[in-house]
Amino acid sequence: MATRYLIIGNGAAGLSCAEAIRRRDRSGAIATLSEEAHGFYSRPGLAYYLTGTIPEKQLFCRSEREVRALGIHRMHGRATEISPSRHTVAIASGGQIAYDCLLLAPGALAVRPKAPGIELQGVVTLDSLNDARQILRLARHARRAVVVGGGITALELAEGLTAQGVETHYFLRRDRYWSGVLDSDESRLVEDRLEEEGIRIHRHTELSTVLGRRGRVCGVQTDRGLRIDCQILAVAVGIRPRLELARSAGLATGRGIVVDEMMRTSDPDIFAAGDAAEVLDPATGSSTLDSLWWVALSQGRTAGENMAGGQARVDRGVPFNVTRLGGMTTTILGTVGQPRKDDDLVAIARGDSNTWRESGDGLTIEDDRAQSRLRLLIGPREIVGAVIMGDQSLSRILQILIREAADITPIREQLLAHPERCGELLTLFWNTWNGGRHGAQP
Repeated sequence: MATRYLIIGNGAAGLSCAEAIRRRDRSGAIATLSEEAHGFYSRPGLAYYLTGTIPEKQLFCRSEREVRALGIHRMHGRATEISPSRHTVAIASGGQIAYDCLLLAPGALAVRPKAPGIELQGVVTLDSLNDARQILRLARHARRAVVVGGGITALELAEGLTAQGVETHYFLRRDRYWSGVLDSDESRLVEDRLEEEGIRIHRHTELSTVLGRRGRVCGVQTDRGLRIDCQILAVAVGIRPRLELARSAGLATGRGIVVDEMMRTSDPDIFAAGDAAEVLDPATGSSTLDSLWWVALSQGRTAGENMAGGQARVDRGVPFNVTRLGGMTTTILGTVGQPRKDDDLVAIARGDSNTWRESGDGLTIEDDRAQSRLRLLIGPREIVGAVIMGDQSLSRILQILIREAADITPIREQLLAHPERCGELLTLFWNTWNGGRHGAQP
């Protein structure tokens, strides 16, 4: 009999899992169960949808025809409980779905701050297309909004609301934006761009109380006693993996659903992938919980291959993220946190101008025009991380050099001595290194 595959979730992990299953098993019955009625769409694209850069239809990266060609049976509903012993999933509308092999890809939900009034109408998050639609509906009648949060999603919300003509106030808990990833110059570059767009930044400010009238948001009060009247409060202070189904099945959970390097849970017939999966590395004993789009694709693909009888192992690879910060395309590769004094790393950074200075964490090129910036973190022999803001001409080269741990010893001292030439030096090194690598292949 044909194997019955069931995938819970409608995101990147679920789709890539279905595609991987179908490549290995042409006759298996693949079904997906999702709480969202619409088909697969690009969640990273929601930021561009909010700003009006793209229409909603462009979010859908797979047509219904392509999904049907994979032989996927799509179901709309909410799973409430898993019975591993019976190999069934109960759904809220009644009834059960039987499976032979199950993928859990339920994703994660935005965490809401613990503040009085946080459940009022007009408090929004950006977890899904339905959330984006709601934000756009509210923005049509809103004069002012407040955004709380320190990462990429908070910026997406702030820029989206501003693009819709809503006066937007942005609360930062600390003195600058995303201090755990960006250096002070990068943070300032982003903040300057936000302020140019009309976003009002409040530093060292935290939400204290959400004020309401007739069940709707009418303003907020900060921990410093400031009151701001608003009709929308957008929050992006973190996400929490959805673990309720895994726990109903008695699966091992920690911060997420615990899986091995094959994406298998503590039950041999249940796999997990995406934002809710906590991947255990048997070599180190450490686990990773990730929320990046490309990671979800990779994990889903690995799970699908193994659900269909393969022996694939997930390759975490070099972390990378491509996003938009303050209107600038930004690529973040590898290790990019600020080097600590005991780290055997130095950092160099280059902007568009040719003036540079020596800073506490390496050599920095200052960009007075604030149009683009490159920061490299360099170890004893290789580049271990990079932040590329604006001009992306070196992003593909750096991704490969970091992923392959290329030995940059021949140009390391030149990079440190002449960071203003790092683009030229990296390109010349790449041409030699890449040519030698391919020339050595049969």
